[in-house]
Amino acid sequence: MTKKEIVKLIAIKHEQAQVLVKDIVQDTFDLIIETLVNEGRIELRNFGVFEVKRRKQRQARNPRTNESVVVEAKNVVTFQPGKVMEAEVRKAKVAVEPKRRPSKSSKS
Repeated sequence: MTKKEIVKLIAIKHEQAQVLVKDIVQDTFDLIIETLVNEGRIELRNFGVFEVKRRKQRQARNPRTNESVVVEAKNVVTFQPGKVMEAEVRKAKVAVEPKRRPSKSSKS
């Protein structure tokens, strides 16, 4: 599902203009990002917790050249689902494969 599809469904459900809903959804995403940058954690009850963690610098290997390379330390965002989300997903009868867009390299 894309942001555009989310906006459309919310707009229909609440009988609001898609432009207004799009701004609200974008503001929500922007606020989540801003909170992660400034505070490092955001907890959305019944949904989950986003948290910024620091990955240490490490040695890796370039698979093409077999050369050893240094991967610098970096911040990454982690997500821990909330109890309600976890319960709903577990109740699903069949695992649903996400729809994936074809990669650019697979185009003929």
